[in-house]
Amino acid sequence: DDDNSEEGLHTIYSGRHEYAFSFELPQIPLATSFEGRHGSVRYWVKAELHRPWLLPVKLKKEFTVFEHIDINTPSLLSPQAGTKEKTLCCWLCTSGPISLSAKIERKGYTPGESIQIFAEIENCSSRMVVPKATIYQTQAFYAKGKMKEVKQLVANLRGESLSSGKTETWNGKQLKIPPVSPSILDCSIIRVEYSLMVYVDIPGAMDLFLNLPLVIGTIPLHPFGSRTSSVSSQGSMNMNWLGLMLHERPE
Repeated sequence: DDDNSEEGLHTIYSGRHEYAFSFELPQIPLATSFEGRHGSVRYWVKAELHRPWLLPVKLKKEFTVFEHIDINTPSLLSPQAGTKEKTLCCWLCTSGPISLSAKIERKGYTPGESIQIFAEIENCSSRMVVPKATIYQTQAFYAKGKMKEVKQLVANLRGESLSSGKTETWNGKQLKIPPVSPSILDCSIIRVEYSLMVYVDIPGAMDLFLNLPLVIGTIPLHPFGSRTSSVSSQGSMNMNWLGLMLHERPE
């Protein structure tokens, strides 16, 4: 009737009815769908069927949204590198330094890729040390002026033990990125960030470590710098990360 029409309602008579519909997502940036420890980013459509003298029937269907991150941008293609050194104090004498230099070819990666790590570790101390590398995911949640942070190990590797006076070189040692969710960098209440920590495990002392920032994107590296269709690039992304929660420490 006219009243229903004014309210945007339409009476459905007996029989089967199908309605095709579509919604255009807002042009403003939308945070990527994400399931986190203290919060989540979810999107859904909701339909309701109202019936006289009966409770309405309600149905919700969730869908996934990507705020695409193209790693083919200068800032994400730039190499990341650092150098650290540490000298251990042993009672009245001082041993030699332990030094660590590490470099990765770029800042941006996509799930399933392997990071090639170039590093040199020199052990001039009197102790046996072990070089290691770890990828960490950091979830940060902001609400009512407070912040909660969750740091999770998502992948790691171990080098050879280094006795006193020895040096180890990593010439592109590979650490594979598991199917994790992309970085979320532009949301005011939830951030998801990644980093590669290359470090030297020193028994009985604070570890020597380098922290290299990572961005996990959705559009993979284009070979030879060519810009292929974003549709085909986006379609090739591994979707298994959605809903994955990493509770266990990998070996």
